[in-house]
Order: sequence, then structure tokens, then C-alpha cells
Amino acid sequence: MSGPESYSRAERLLHRLAFASVPAQIALADIEEGLFGSSAGITIERPLFVAGLPRAGTTLLLQILAELPDFTSHTYRHMPFLLCPFTWNRLSGSFRKEAALAERAHGDGVAVGFDSPEAFEEVVWKAYWPEKYGKASIRLWGPEDRNEEFEAFYFQHIRKVLALSAAEGDGVPRYLCKNNANIARLSLLPELFPDCRIIVPVRSPLDHARSLRRQHVQFSALHAEDAFARRYMEWLGHYEFGAALKPIDFRGWMAREGEGLDPAAFNPEGLDFWLAYWAAAHDALLSTPSSHVLFVDYDGLCRNPSPGLARLARVCGLEETGLGAAASRFRAPTPYEAKEDYDPARLSRAEEIYRAFGPLFAASPSIP
Repeated sequence: MSGPESYSRAERLLHRLAFASVPAQIALADIEEGLFGSSAGITIERPLFVAGLPRAGTTLLLQILAELPDFTSHTYRHMPFLLCPFTWNRLSGSFRKEAALAERAHGDGVAVGFDSPEAFEEVVWKAYWPEKYGKASIRLWGPEDRNEEFEAFYFQHIRKVLALSAAEGDGVPRYLCKNNANIARLSLLPELFPDCRIIVPVRSPLDHARSLRRQHVQFSALHAEDAFARRYMEWLGHYEFGAALKPIDFRGWMAREGEGLDPAAFNPEGLDFWLAYWAAAHDALLSTPSSHVLFVDYDGLCRNPSPGLARLARVCGLEETGLGAAASRFRAPTPYEAKEDYDPARLSRAEEIYRAFGPLFAASPSIP
């Protein structure tokens, strides 16, 4: 289970059928309760969302949290008929594979298997908000985007995920979601879930931008070789890298930062693009106050994880000993040879924004 590039021909066909039938999945989701399961009596309490720009440590935080008995999350076993989990759970039960691990397509040493948690929830948002996904970028959500039809489906979908997990364990766990694109919804999620927690890891801009650029180059090469890999990412709403790239449009940053420049000089192949994206995203995060958001110093976690994990446990209502056991899994990111040219003014602006997070890294927000 290393990624779409390793799927067999039959698995690729199954994914094509699944994502070509999203409206049918939504319709089936309305009637599958009573046929293949029930979420009656399930409540969504204190859901936990992990969000941020990719390459900031969101996957590691997801994996560590998902290993706790407190949580359940989407896994590769929910794919590809993600929107009707009861039906797919019943149909796939007879041919489930073992949870063998293999390195994922990012080439970053992270091993995943069928029981690994993953960021699949964007499929739900994409199904109900197609107008937010433009040709070149993704628009933000706000409290004014409340939608009763979407919320009814979304809440029921989460309850189904919780119900399936509860059927295999003791009690109903909390819902855990890693979705990088949720940084476009930080003002909406608390409206939907007043008792939610949102974890946003923040990484120093130059190293982060280099990692983003490296992943973009790697996925661009993969997508050029394998059109299915690109479609797979687009089906999932993963527009972070490669030929599928659609950055989140924080205050029109792409048009603003690239104004007056030769397009060839401001593109994802260069470091300036990713420094500008980092600055636009994190400047917006700084000005989106919410008592529900916990900003995490990812570089600090890598240097000295115990204090940061203790703070994370306190804010999220977890046993400190459970998270503390994960301290050994944090290590300094792999350094990459960097010969990129970039505008020092862009880096200076990004570092100024990064310094502004200092007080937030030490704060414990008052979350309902």
C-alpha cells in the first residue's frame, strides 16, 4: 500500500468507478443505514482536526494521535467508496488484505498500510463545494458558507465512521481528521463543531519552502509518467503538488505576489513561489483568531518534543503519558542540498511572520 502508482489494473478500475459515481455514493449514503449499519445514538464529541500547509508535520501528528484509543480516523480501508462507509465495509469484508506497510509516494520514509490513517475527508467537501475549486486555486470558506444539506451529510458521515470503529472496540471514540486544506476553513469549523480542537503545526519558512518545492518537483515527475496518479490526487482533493497543484487563495496572494513579474520567474519550480505561499498562508493564520486553534512549533517538537507534547495533551484533553511515549519519533527533518535562488526580501517577510508565532507557541488557548 504505497500509493496509486502501485495499484493493480483492477484496483485502478475500481477507483475510477468509485470517483465517477460520487453522486451515486451520496444517494446510497442516504439509504445505507438500516441496510448495512446504523449510527443511531452516536454523538460527535470534541472532534480533533489537524491542518496546515503540507510538509509541516501533519502526517506524523495524525499517526501519533490515531494510535491512541481516544480516536478514530479515515483509513485506506475506507477507500475508494469513502462516502458510503457502511456499504463498502460490508462489501469489502470478504476480500480485505493484510495491513502490510510500504513507503508512501512522497518518498519521505513514512510507511502506510490499509489500516493507516490518512487525509481522505476532502472528498466530502469537494462533493458539496465544487465552485470553491477553481482552475488555478482554491477559495476560502467562512461562517457565511453554512450549508444545511452539506452539514446533514457531513455529520452523518462522521457518525458512521465512529459507529464502525465503536463496533470493533469499547465505546465511541473521538473523531480525528487530518486535512491540510482545513486551513481554508478555520473560521467555519468552530461554527460546525463548537467543542472542536484544531491543531496547526508551523515550521520555519526556508526549510519548509524547500521541502514543499522538493515534493512538487517529485510529484510533477510522477504525474508526467502516470496520469492515474494525478487523477487519484485530484479525486481526493489533494491539490498540494505536481500537475494537480492548486494553492489555497489567501487574499489573492498569487496575483499580488506575482504582479509585474515574468510568469516564468514566479512559478512552483522556484523557491520564491513557496516562500510567498508560506507567507500568505501563515499571515492569514495569524489574523484568524480562534480559541479553538492550537499552533504547534514543529521545529521545537523536533528539538525537544516532551514539553510540546505535554501542552498538546493538555489542550486536547488527553493523557500526557500516551502522547509522551511518542517523543522518540520526532527528529530533525532531513536536510537537503539547496542551491535555489530566492528573493531575500521574501524570506525576510516570511521570517518576520514566523517570529510572530512565538507567543502563540507558548499559549494554551481556552477551548470550550
